[in-house]
Amino acid sequence: PRPILDRNGRIVAVLASQPDNPNYRAAADAAFAAMRRAGDAARFPAEMKKHRRGLFAAVNVGLSYGKGQSTPGWLDGKDYRELAEEMLANIGIQRMAGFADAAFAIWAPRLHVYYKECDRKLRTRHPLLRRPFVGSVYFCAAFNFGRNVWTFKYRDVLNLAFGWCAIQALGRYDATLGGHLVLWDLELVVEFPHGALILLPSATVAHSNVPVREGEEWVSFTQFSAGGIFRYVDNGFQTVAE
Repeated sequence: PRPILDRNGRIVAVLASQPDNPNYRAAADAAFAAMRRAGDAARFPAEMKKHRRGLFAAVNVGLSYGKGQSTPGWLDGKDYRELAEEMLANIGIQRMAGFADAAFAIWAPRLHVYYKECDRKLRTRHPLLRRPFVGSVYFCAAFNFGRNVWTFKYRDVLNLAFGWCAIQALGRYDATLGGHLVLWDLELVVEFPHGALILLPSATVAHSNVPVREGEEWVSFTQFSAGGIFRYVDNGFQTVAE
């Protein structure tokens, strides 16, 4: 693992790598196989494969707040609810999500506690709400499907501004030749091997991916939390306007 520091020595992002453990590698392999099968079977329409993040199908699952909602609620996945629940139930994906949460707690303990406390308060007020993963504090997850997923340069401006997003790469590719994560504001291009984790403030640091070579495969699994949920809780379970 390697932290990325600002000029004042504060950790702003972490190249968290992955556990040196064959069981974890097996979990990552199983997660990739599950995403590959589900992505092929889904036959996503063309309109789902063109958006501001890139030319691939993305399925989000978890808690959201905005677009006129009076309280946070579970995302309406429409035709892809079953697919999303299948991904959440996959043991390999659960293992990867748990590792991301543990790394988050180690590298940013106070921020992790803030997420945890927000979740505790939210679900005390709304006990029927749930997180995507029992073993992770994040409110939402995204599964990016395709044979060669790569993103445009963007910021996740709706995420918690000072929060960290967990991005995990999956696939069959040579990580020295493709699949790199580009952190534009930090002027860094980093290798991103299969199963690896990178933690970064995705709302404030512009980022993108380098495509892998023809014949190789790259997908990703991310966890994040909408800033609006934290504001809703911090404002006493009401909107800023209220």
